[in-house]
Amino acid sequence: MLFRRRQPETRLQRLRGALWPRRSWRRSLRYMQKRVLRLRATPHAIAAGVAAGVFATFTPFLGFHFILAFAIAYCIAGNMAAAALGCLAGNPLTFPLVWASTYEVGRAILRAEVPDGSAPPGLERALTHLDIASIWEPYLKPMLVGSIPLGLGFAGLTYALVRFGAASFQASRARRAHERTAARIRPLAARTPSDVRS
Repeated sequence: MLFRRRQPETRLQRLRGALWPRRSWRRSLRYMQKRVLRLRATPHAIAAGVAAGVFATFTPFLGFHFILAFAIAYCIAGNMAAAALGCLAGNPLTFPLVWASTYEVGRAILRAEVPDGSAPPGLERALTHLDIASIWEPYLKPMLVGSIPLGLGFAGLTYALVRFGAASFQASRARRAHERTAARIRPLAARTPSDVRS
């Protein structure tokens, strides 16, 4: 293969690459910013797509975030690629904060009692056999209820920031393209008819 590594990565190196950027956080975030802003879509479509991905990240439906983000983006005329990029807001570093905050907000809204800290009876069996009913009331229901206001708030903030950034970036790019075109046309317009005949 043309771009294969000479030394294959070990499992530890792959795990580190999945949890921590290879270069730096600043460079990785800058790369993601460029990827979002360079999408070929309207500022609304880009911003709506990213906002849909961010909202989906707050829901407790781990494993279905991309599907949910695509469905929301489709309903609000968002860009699907932007929705996928918005889902990257959920990662191993942010999920603990997201889950804890959605659980606490949902518990406060529902005025639910705090579990005693022990796992519900049969939690392992419930997760392996996908018996969601046994963990719905103590954990999933508060997380789902809490994800709605938090997800809407962060999605709205994301929409405003991304729309402003995309509109500014596209206007700047159009202005630079117009200036390049004008610079190419100016020398042709300065030519006299005698130059054209010769």
